[in-house]
Amino acid sequence: MTTHARPVFLDRSTPPHIVTLVLLAGLSAMNMSVFLPSLPAMTEHFGTDYTVMQLSVSLYLATTAVMQIFIGPLSDRFGRRPVVLWALVVFLLATLGCMLAPNVEVFLACRMAQAFVAVGLVLSRAVVRDMYPQNEAASRIGYVTMGMSLVPMFAPMIGGLLDELFGWRAIFVFLMMSGGALGWLCWRDLGETATSTGIRFADQIRDYPELLLSRRFWGYAMSAAFASGAFFAFLGGAPYAADHIFGLTPFWAGICFGAPAIGYTFGNFLSGRFAARVGINPLILLGTAIASVGLSVSVLLGALGVSGPVPFFAFTTTVGIGNGLVVPNASAGLLSVRPQLAGTASGLGGAIMIGGGAALSVLAGVLLEGRTTAMPLQILMAASSALSLIAIIYVILRERELQLAS
Repeated sequence: MTTHARPVFLDRSTPPHIVTLVLLAGLSAMNMSVFLPSLPAMTEHFGTDYTVMQLSVSLYLATTAVMQIFIGPLSDRFGRRPVVLWALVVFLLATLGCMLAPNVEVFLACRMAQAFVAVGLVLSRAVVRDMYPQNEAASRIGYVTMGMSLVPMFAPMIGGLLDELFGWRAIFVFLMMSGGALGWLCWRDLGETATSTGIRFADQIRDYPELLLSRRFWGYAMSAAFASGAFFAFLGGAPYAADHIFGLTPFWAGICFGAPAIGYTFGNFLSGRFAARVGINPLILLGTAIASVGLSVSVLLGALGVSGPVPFFAFTTTVGIGNGLVVPNASAGLLSVRPQLAGTASGLGGAIMIGGGAALSVLAGVLLEGRTTAMPLQILMAASSALSLIAIIYVILRERELQLAS
């Protein structure tokens, strides 16, 4: 690891300030959730079915997953700063396209192009890993994502309010204003942190097998993927549940959609506070256990006939706590398998995580279509969390095996 200068806010000759990294990751998170309360209204506007409109979530996630494979190597090749700035330009153009789309096909195409903003999720973590060793990086990533988690907590509320006051297009005006402000901030503050830029793609590809053949890399990646999968299943199914099953207005749906983010804030606080002292694996294990237990109780209550928006959304806070503990620590773990390929590892790990999330979001929408209870979604989320728990147990056993062999 190379020692970097101390960050100075709005000085691009130094590494970026943590505020810039929080907002960069936050815009990516906000773009996933701010329009969720408007899905029913947008379905009616474009004269289509909910399952088609729900593709605005799943196709976005799938495009994000594919892009993350390339974002990491591009940033290792050309640097973090230029990749971030160009991605924000594309995001602004795509957001304008969403706002002016004449039909659902154009809207979905522009929505997929909005996935360029995923650069914020990938490179905010890679920038931190450029600057700090594993456990400290996990702590710093925890603080970044803790601040970021405030955004999706309030984004659906803002989206629901804008929808009720001005209509769904106002949400994309808000996204354009936010993206423009962030572009200016990154131009002024985002100093370059990648010290090995210029690596040829052929050289990176030759290094892929060592990364892909690492069982620890896959263990961390799958733990993060299944933990996040429970949340992405929530994103795919919760709008339908809120509108068709629970009968909530866009504003109240937006408030309920913030429930996982409340837990996410707390989980990220614990990561930031204890990762450097306790280590990443115990915190991942704790996070997967909390989410698995909470969602299992949710399924049990549903089976006993205890339903409604309050018990359903209340237990999704455990998904947030689990993600807050799992994602930053698992990210630091998979980035540390090959620190010189931090951008590549971040992109590949993110692709695995969000690609799985895209599949689960589609599955959630399909399972809920025509249902009168949210039980299919609850079971899907609980199963995903349980698989995350199994993945981190595998990593812990693998590390013990390596220690005995050394």
